[in-house]
Amino acid sequence: MRNVLVTGGAGFIGSHTAVELVNAGFNPIILDDFSNSNPNVIAQIEKIIQKTLRVYKGNCTDSQVLRKVFDDVQDIYGVIHFVAFKAVGESVEHPLLYYQNNIQSLLALLEVMEERKSTRLVFSSSCTVYGQPAIIPVTEETPWSDAESPYGYTKQVGERIIQDVVAASEFMGAALLRYFNPIGAHPSGLIGELPNGTPNNLVPYITQTAAGLRDTLTIFGKDYHTPDGTCVRDYIHVVDLAKAHVAAINWLADKSSVCETFNLGSGQGNSVLEVVKSFHQTTGQDLNFEFGPRRPGDVEQIYASPAKANEVLQWKTELSLEEALKDAWNWQKNLENL
Repeated sequence: MRNVLVTGGAGFIGSHTAVELVNAGFNPIILDDFSNSNPNVIAQIEKIIQKTLRVYKGNCTDSQVLRKVFDDVQDIYGVIHFVAFKAVGESVEHPLLYYQNNIQSLLALLEVMEERKSTRLVFSSSCTVYGQPAIIPVTEETPWSDAESPYGYTKQVGERIIQDVVAASEFMGAALLRYFNPIGAHPSGLIGELPNGTPNNLVPYITQTAAGLRDTLTIFGKDYHTPDGTCVRDYIHVVDLAKAHVAAINWLADKSSVCETFNLGSGQGNSVLEVVKSFHQTTGQDLNFEFGPRRPGDVEQIYASPAKANEVLQWKTELSLEEALKDAWNWQKNLENL
C-alpha cells in the first residue's frame, strides 16, 4: 500500500481523510501534536478501518520531527498537509499565533520535502483566500480581495509559497484545495468535529446547544445584505471533502512542476438561519437561538463553483445538507459513549 503522510491527521478533516485513504487502498501515516485534537480519535479511526495506524506525535513546525518521519517511513508517496489553526475570530485576537503555526509548519514541511525529493503535496486551503468576493459563485479565477482575517491571510500566503516552490522545482506537484464549509461527521458516529472549548464553527455549536451543553446559539449578525439577513455559506459534508483529497492524490500521480487550485464545495449557498431551521426539521430537536452583533472577520456571503474539481479531479459532492446535519447530530449523541 502506498504511504501518504497526513499532517494534522487526528483533526476533523484529517481523520475523515485517513478513513477514505484506507478505503481507496492507501496507507495513511498520521503526524499530529494533539494540541487541537483528541488522541482518542486514533482509536476511533482504527475501529472504522479495522487496522492499526502508524502515528507520530510531534509538531509540524519542527523540521527535525518531519525528518524523523521521512527517515522512518522511507517511501512516502505523497503528503496531505492539514496542520493549521483555523478559527477566524481567534485569528483576529491572536494573529501572531496563527502566523507562527500556519506558515512555519508549511515552510518546515516544504523544506523537508525538497530535501527528500518528495513529489506530491495536497494543501488544505480555504475559500477565505477570496475575502469578500464581488461576484458569486466564485471560481478559481476569481480575484482575491484583501483577507478578512489573519487566518485567511495565512492561507493566501501558504498558496503563494507553494506556487513559488513548485515553479522552482523539477519534481514537485501540488493541489491546493480551497474548502468551503465542512460540516457533518462519519456515518458510523465514531469520528466527527470535536472542538476544544467553545466551538467557533456553526454546526458543532448547534449540536452542543441541542444537547443541552450550551444554553443558546448566538447567530452573529442579522443585517447582512442576504435574503434573511444572516451570512451565507457553502456547506459540504466532511466525507465528501475527505474523498476529494483522495481524488487529488490520484490526480497528482504523474504530475510534476504542476500546481493547481480547486474549489471544494456544493455550489449552493445556505444562510445560517436556513441551517438552523434545517437542523430542527431534520432531527426534530428544538434549538434556542438569539441574534448577536456581527463577528469581526466574517465574510457576508460566499459559495463555490466546483466545476473545475468536478471535471479535472472527477469529484463532486454526493451528500446533502440534511445528511450532514443528521450525521453531526448522531456524532454529538454518541460522544458521551466514546
